[in-house]
Amino acid sequence: MERIAGVARLRERVGQEKGRGAVVGVVPTMGAYHRGHLSLMRRARRECGLVVVTLFVNPTQFGAGEDFERYPRDLEADAGMAEREGVDILFHPAAEAVYPPGFSTWVAVEQGVEQGLEGASRPGHFRGVATVVAKLFQMVQPDRAYFGEKDYQQLQVIRRMAADLDMPVQVVPCPIIREPDGLAMSSRNRYLNPAEREAARSLFRCLQEAQRLVSAGERAAAAVIRAARAVLEAEPLVRPDYLEIVDPETLVPVELLDRPAQIAVAARIGSTRLIDNTRLLPD
Repeated sequence: MERIAGVARLRERVGQEKGRGAVVGVVPTMGAYHRGHLSLMRRARRECGLVVVTLFVNPTQFGAGEDFERYPRDLEADAGMAEREGVDILFHPAAEAVYPPGFSTWVAVEQGVEQGLEGASRPGHFRGVATVVAKLFQMVQPDRAYFGEKDYQQLQVIRRMAADLDMPVQVVPCPIIREPDGLAMSSRNRYLNPAEREAARSLFRCLQEAQRLVSAGERAAAAVIRAARAVLEAEPLVRPDYLEIVDPETLVPVELLDRPAQIAVAARIGSTRLIDNTRLLPD
């Protein structure tokens, strides 16, 4: 595996492989790898001739008071895991390579999938996400880009951006990878102490309760939300942020569950903010 920090060298290497006819896959990450990240790398390895993993903790998607400074960083450990998965290139640019002096151009997906959920709770977050992903797409020039469904709204924002800007890249969604007790894998899980880790199980339990009710015939979204939220509120260490049921494509809230819908949750456990989601499937 080659480690590359400079954009010019990255473009040279990718250009060489494209010239040989290789399909180029990219896995954008912020590091602190776990089995969720590795599943994306494996999928890309199966489907692409050249696999590029980008590792960049993007400052513009963190808001004031969020965890940018303490976000876990371990380049050597991450590089070792990527190499064992057969990644060809680990691209780890410095901040000044991505946002050089005088940088003043931003990408924003407006009036649509970025409005609610994380967009409402973290103003400016998706402008930072869309901008850095657009830049990484320009740098790597991939044919396929792999994103996990745990960040479901981010996935929809990136899909919308790629379609609206005619980017020649296929955005590939990949399933959530969970711990044995159902907790969605996240780099932020390592912040949790043992009591918080136990309480964090309630996020998945509330999603399970929602699906149980829908499978039992409940079709009123408000009733499902009330029952799922009660699961969260039963945990003293959990402070719910949002719990919503939305259309899987538009992310507009739905009232009647007469077709598949997405339920999304965000909550704080101690000082750690976690998100999760699942598809609700009426019988």
